[in-house]
Amino acid sequence: MSTDDTVEEAVEVLQQLGLKEYEAQCFVGLSRLSTGTAKQLSEITDVPRTRVYDAVRLLEAQGLVEVQHSSPQQYRAVPLDEATETLRDQYEARVDRLAKALEQADQVEPADEDSVQEVWSMSGTDAIANRSNQLISDATEEVVLVLGDESLLTAELIDSLNELESGIELLIGAVDESLEARIHDAVPNATTFLSGLDWLRNEAGTDENLAIGRLLLVDRSTILVSTIVPTTREEQAIFGGGFRNGLIVISRRLLAQGLLPQRDPHPE
Repeated sequence: MSTDDTVEEAVEVLQQLGLKEYEAQCFVGLSRLSTGTAKQLSEITDVPRTRVYDAVRLLEAQGLVEVQHSSPQQYRAVPLDEATETLRDQYEARVDRLAKALEQADQVEPADEDSVQEVWSMSGTDAIANRSNQLISDATEEVVLVLGDESLLTAELIDSLNELESGIELLIGAVDESLEARIHDAVPNATTFLSGLDWLRNEAGTDENLAIGRLLLVDRSTILVSTIVPTTREEQAIFGGGFRNGLIVISRRLLAQGLLPQRDPHPE
């Protein structure tokens, strides 16, 4: 990646973290200088000199830039570790404010409150992983999980699985022996098995543009199934709850393919 690409990416990320465009450009520019004047900063960032002063003033107020009151004034970015910690604190504070505001907002209930069986979709590995971990954490009876991609066995998922109460049945399947071994070592309280669903392995003859990511069944009432595009690693999922019917019976039997019948704690 070229310097221009790196600078552009850094500016983009800083804007996502809440900085304005000129602020982000000036901070990245100063991070490349030991010290610099407004004139020097304008030259390397293409930020108009008159706007550099405003941007630096706002960066100083956020604790990201230091100012030497000389003539002309000299500016410098705070050390990288301090800057990242400051930005992290500011970002987390915004997220906390958002959570509190949404929690305090009045709920609007639909007129028809009858329980229905619904299926929803979502995209993005982070969002899907967070939903999976939350569903697992909410389990009270049983978790059946099959992983079709080793990259999905993250530290966060392992923590969610290991934090389950001892009375909750935990069955985890894998698409190959090496992944099963990793799961067995990482989640010692789980019953692990090699999935008998050959189509999970995305072998020859299957759709090479799509691979199964994770299949999750919680308390026989909530299902989440995700797919991954091998070329882009984009993950998409569908999930639903409140089924407790024939669909759950079929789904559980499919998920548990490869598990020895005598190890099945809840035969249907």
